[in-house]
Parts: sequence; C-alpha cells; structure tokens
Amino acid sequence: MTRTCPFLVGIACFAILGCVTVVQSQVTLKVTEGNSTCIKAELSASFSITYNTANGTRTVMVPLPGSAVVGVASSCGGDGRSPSLVALFGDGHALGLSFSSNVSLYSVANLTLQYNLSDVSTFPEANSTDVVTVETTSVGMVARVNTTYRCISASPVIVGGATVTFSNVTMEAYMTGDDLSPNESVCTADQSFTTAPPPSPSTTTAPPPPPSTTTAAPAPVPTPPGTPNQGSYSVSNSNGTVCLLARMALQLNISHFSASQNKTIQEVVNLQPNQTTSSGSCDPTSATLVLTQGSATNLSFLFTLNTTSNRYHLTGLSVVAAWSDMTAPFNTSNSSLDYLRGSLGRSYMCSSEQTLSVDQNFSLNTFHLQVQPFGITRGQFAQAEECQLDQDSMLIPIVVGAALAGLVLIVLIAYLIGRKRSHAGYQTI
Repeated sequence: MTRTCPFLVGIACFAILGCVTVVQSQVTLKVTEGNSTCIKAELSASFSITYNTANGTRTVMVPLPGSAVVGVASSCGGDGRSPSLVALFGDGHALGLSFSSNVSLYSVANLTLQYNLSDVSTFPEANSTDVVTVETTSVGMVARVNTTYRCISASPVIVGGATVTFSNVTMEAYMTGDDLSPNESVCTADQSFTTAPPPSPSTTTAPPPPPSTTTAAPAPVPTPPGTPNQGSYSVSNSNGTVCLLARMALQLNISHFSASQNKTIQEVVNLQPNQTTSSGSCDPTSATLVLTQGSATNLSFLFTLNTTSNRYHLTGLSVVAAWSDMTAPFNTSNSSLDYLRGSLGRSYMCSSEQTLSVDQNFSLNTFHLQVQPFGITRGQFAQAEECQLDQDSMLIPIVVGAALAGLVLIVLIAYLIGRKRSHAGYQTI
C-alpha cells in the first residue's frame, strides 16, 4: 500500500483502508492490504484526559465515537514497519495501536493517543492550542498467535496524563483470513469470573479415571525468591534532559491459574535489574516509567503532580506478564492509586519494605526505594523525604533507648538514696 501521511501526523489527510461500522456503542475497524484483512478490532473506548486551564486543571471524558475511521497511517507491516491500526476521530484526535509478535504470542506493543487542545468543544478554556501526543508500551493486550483477543471487562491503560479505557474488545492481528478466529485468548479480567479454564472442545467425553490406591505426590511449593536486587532507572525528555529518576528493588506478587498445578496460585517473582530496560515520558503534570524485563514482564508507573499543592504521588500501576506456567497472559492496571507521596523538588525515599496493592490479583513489593518524577536538576536526586515506615523504624530504637536510659537513671537515684540512708544510721553520738 502507498502511504502519503506519516503515523499520527497530518490527520486531516486520511483515507479509509477498510470499512467502519457501528454496532450500538462498538466501533468495528479493519486494516486491509489488497483483498486481505490483517487487523480487525471491534471495541468500545473512552479517554480521560487532564489538561491545563487558566484556573488550574480540568479533566474531560471523551468517547471513541461511531464516526471514527481507519487512517492511512495504518499498516499491515513489512519493510521494517510493525502492523498498526490508527483510528481518527473528532477535530484532530487519533488512537493508534502498534503490534508485535513472537513464535507463540502477539500483543499491542505500543499505544499512542493524540488529542488536539484547540478543539474548544472538547477542551473548553484550554490555555494551549497544541496537539499533544502521548504513548505507552504497557498496554496489556496479549494473545496467542492465530487466536482472537477478547476482553469484555473495562480495561484501563495509563498513557501520559491520560487514561484510555477499553471494553467489549474482540480483536485480532496477523490474521490469516478475513474473519476473526473462533479460538480466543481471554483477558485476565474476564477469567476472574471463572474458577478454572474451560475444557478443550471435544466430541466425546472421556470416562472418569478408575480409582487408584496410590496418592499423587503434592505439587512442589515454590521457593521464596528472597529480597530482590536494587536497580537504577531513568527517563529523559526529548532534549535528553533527565526528567525522572528511580532507584528501587521490586517484587511482583501475582495470582494466576497455573498450568502445571491446575489451580490458582500466588507467584512471587523478583524483577532482575540486569535484564530490565526502562523507558517512559514526562510532561509538566505527569511522568511515566515503563520497566520491561525481556518479553515476559512489563511494569508501568504513572506519577501525577498537583500544581496547586506542589505535591506528587503514584497514581497508576499496570503490569503485563506472560510467564511460562500461566495458562494465559496476565494483565491488570489501576489508575486511582495514592502511593509514594512527595513534594515538588524533593525525592521520595523508603528503605523499608512496602506493599503497593493494585487489585485482588496483583501487588508490588518495593525495597530500598527512592524516586523523583519531577523537579530534577543536574540529573541527580534532590533532598529526600522519608516515608512513615522509615520514620517509625527510627523512632522505635530511640524510644527503647530512652526507656533504658530512664531505667538506669531510676536505679542510680535509688542506689544513691539507699546509700545515703545507710550512712545516716552510723552517725557519732
């Protein structure tokens, strides 16, 4: 296919590569090449976007309308390009999904959201007319090759200072036919409604196994991984200036269905700094850090800054994991958190172990943590604000020491009083 417009640039110039139809609140989008369809998506999406006004900040909810169309920046891949789906809507807005695959899995490797602040009907009283582009590699849409990715549940994705929430999604990339595959990879959120994976289709039902006089050996209990190693990570903006610093040891605690044990287990895995790469983005009121360990683990942090109080906190965490014992890739996110609170121009430090709970199936344990997502100068951490856990751990030995000192003082005073009384009993007449 010939392309005349770059990806997400010049979106006034577009053509329909396939067809766009609307079924209730869903939009159906196809990317075709010749007579073949390579990407098809049926989905609903909405965007929560925070922007600056003269009186502070404002957040709007923008739905993906039924009038969205597939833009010419979409591609089936080839010539060094990844397959991509770009949906254009409204007055200069766009949603882009880029895909990647390996032997057994394919996934949304990158999500890009472009919104036009000069669209006064969508962004009233915006103090800028810029076209803003934000992106993330932590999307959480993973499926097995030659299957349809399905996720009916609402699935938020944190991207810059915005949140994209998908629902009622059925989608396939690297398609071999014009229709979605009947075989499905179901997202973790939908699997939580069942207690076990569905049985494989079969025309006959196997009889139950005969009674056995032997007892099967219990499944081995996973060995605790121990305290993770500390890694150092950074994010730089477009001019190469460091805009986010992090130094921390991380441990992922995920509940998933185990293929080997045929039950839901809780698996604790350390993030290995020497196998992990960092990326992300920064803007005046939000900063994103994405940590990627090989092709199996992707962890994303979103920090936001309150410009009124000049304080920041960790707003969002998301994870995608495709570990060998999982029956399906695990993904989840939460964009309404309130952890790691610090002041602008200061770093946040917590040497003690903390548990950041994301949802019932995922929590993140942190050790020896120091982060600063805003106000960095000369690429170095600023003065640290210690967490309450560290302050409490310092307070305990102080209290114990003061109590011991008080006890010694009481004993000494009692001894001196007793000695004085004993001398008084032998006075000369």
